[in-house]
Amino acid sequence: MLRLKNFLQQAKKLGVGQHPHRGFETVTLALQGSIDHADSKGHTDTIGPGDVQWMSAAKGIIHEEFHSREFAKKGGKMEMLQLWVNLPKAHKYSEPRYQPILDAQIPRVSFDGGYTRIISGSHSGVVGPAKTYSPVTLFHTVIESKEETNVILDSPRGHNALLFAARGNLVVNHHIIEESQVALLSPDGDNIAFKASPGAQIFLMGGEPLNEPIAARGPFVCNTEDELMQAVNDFYNGRF
Repeated sequence: MLRLKNFLQQAKKLGVGQHPHRGFETVTLALQGSIDHADSKGHTDTIGPGDVQWMSAAKGIIHEEFHSREFAKKGGKMEMLQLWVNLPKAHKYSEPRYQPILDAQIPRVSFDGGYTRIISGSHSGVVGPAKTYSPVTLFHTVIESKEETNVILDSPRGHNALLFAARGNLVVNHHIIEESQVALLSPDGDNIAFKASPGAQIFLMGGEPLNEPIAARGPFVCNTEDELMQAVNDFYNGRF
């Protein structure tokens, strides 16, 4: 999910109030603007441009996300990307975990025409800072060149993966991927090659297939319908 919206200066508190999650991780990447986070485990944080918030709901957490007070005072563009990452069955009832990853903590791999930020996984021997419960790849590539640029990224063989054109256009295997579109990739091969337009920003997202049943509804991602009903019961009985 990518959202870009202009907001005027205001005193009103905008965002999403308290709500529960269980069984997966929310990964929020800030491109423009800033948001405040608070959760039932005592974590509070603010992320701004370039920062990442990696929250493992696991056995259950309640959190809220609002525009930061500093952003609300000034107004401006708010652009956030949020991913939901399923947890393996063995870790769905682990303790919740929160990882604030600042832009300065994310290593970059430069190439002719731009650079790639390694948030999770590895590329060219550089390992991202995010801790994951199963192998997950999350790269953010930025094209600085004023010309079309060829890009090659590492992607483990056998992993599911996709490219998201957050800005600009891509050409992948002779297919044109326009802004805000996604290219689903083959699990064969050890890297991904594409051509990107000037100023493009691209996210590579992938992971090792879990090959486990999924039962999902609203803010809960479980393995069975019984587990879904238990999640609802636990939430309404204060067991998160």
